[in-house]
Amino acid sequence: MVLKRVRCAFMARQYSEVSPKLRDFAERYTAAWCGQDPAKVAEFFSPEGLLTINRGLPAVGRLEITAAAQSFMTAFPDLKVEMELLVPLGERVEYHWKLTGTNTGPGGTGRAVRISGFENWRLGANGLIEESEGTFDADEYQRQIAGSPNQ
Repeated sequence: MVLKRVRCAFMARQYSEVSPKLRDFAERYTAAWCGQDPAKVAEFFSPEGLLTINRGLPAVGRLEITAAAQSFMTAFPDLKVEMELLVPLGERVEYHWKLTGTNTGPGGTGRAVRISGFENWRLGANGLIEESEGTFDADEYQRQIAGSPNQ
């Protein structure tokens, strides 16, 4: 079901346990990623929030989260994110996404990338993300960035 179009496509399966407030939060978060303004992505996190990508070192606080988002936006100036699924899991929420873009940033390969992944969020009492553990297939990402005979 198409929920909304705002510079990006938003797709999500509706589940009765997904509140309109949570769905709206996730849609706005998706739009922030598509908007090429990394500080807007960081605004969805608590001031001391954590963003960990593929079990790497966490970005701690909004300045580091802004830098992490900027790295993707710089590498992929045409970055688009689609929300594919939103799953409440008790005190946590899984935000499933698909990223597409062309690696034309500085030092880029010019290769198109299309990867899927998810973030496991812990939301705080303030309604912002306290902790996000992001996961995607890093090997597939690298294969697409580098280009391989299988492409």
